[in-house]
Amino acid sequence: MTNREIGRIGLSMAINYFTIQGYTISLPLNDTQWYDMVVEKDGHFYTVQCKATMTEKDEISLRSCGGTNGAVYDSVLNHPELDYLFCVNKDFNCWLIPLEDVIKSGNVKTIRLRTELAPSANPKLDTTIYRVQVSNKA
Repeated sequence: MTNREIGRIGLSMAINYFTIQGYTISLPLNDTQWYDMVVEKDGHFYTVQCKATMTEKDEISLRSCGGTNGAVYDSVLNHPELDYLFCVNKDFNCWLIPLEDVIKSGNVKTIRLRTELAPSANPKLDTTIYRVQVSNKA
């Protein structure tokens, strides 16, 4: 699976989640913004960056790569005005993580998506508390 295909999975899962939650979704016309979507509910607007991973360790890079050589060109941490990261792992588990919590954790490169926290784990960011359910009901 290519990075582009993995990215599409993240975006489609986010659309599914926010639609089921009753949000209106706005998508940019191109992919040059620092967010992937804007969602609105009850007059409140939020920017969302979607991230997906197919790695065994369920690690999400906070950097954005692309172009012809796959060079790093940005990081979500460069955009503190971003409201949320919507993350998906290889098992299609999902997380909705406030960017301000990522910034507070002091993490600058990756986060690990966890469904449960091992007793010996001491992560900078406990992602277990941000897990959300994406329903298969229409």
